[in-house]
Amino acid sequence: MAETQAVETPRRAAKDERRATKLAKEIGAFAKAHGGAEGQLAYIGERGTRIVLVGEDGGWGDLVASTYEVAQKAVEQAGITVHEDFDGEFAAKVETGPYEWKRMAGIQLGG
Repeated sequence: MAETQAVETPRRAAKDERRATKLAKEIGAFAKAHGGAEGQLAYIGERGTRIVLVGEDGGWGDLVASTYEVAQKAVEQAGITVHEDFDGEFAAKVETGPYEWKRMAGIQLGG
């Protein structure tokens, strides 16, 4: 089967640019609230691309972009460092609290 690709039209390009700008503003707000931020882009299939954010204070969060290209534009506009992988020193910056540990344990225990 031939793979279908979305045709890039001026209208679609403008919509993607608006999405990227909106995401960049959200990334900037996260960075401001957490003393700076770094990120990692993770393709999540048809749903798009997850932008994982880690603040300098250990806070973390994520956003979802409709495409990898939109996510890439957003992090470029926001001016944050983007890592290839979520491991090593970057992953070690994440601070987890009781809520996250309880939630992870609940998943492991079937809760």
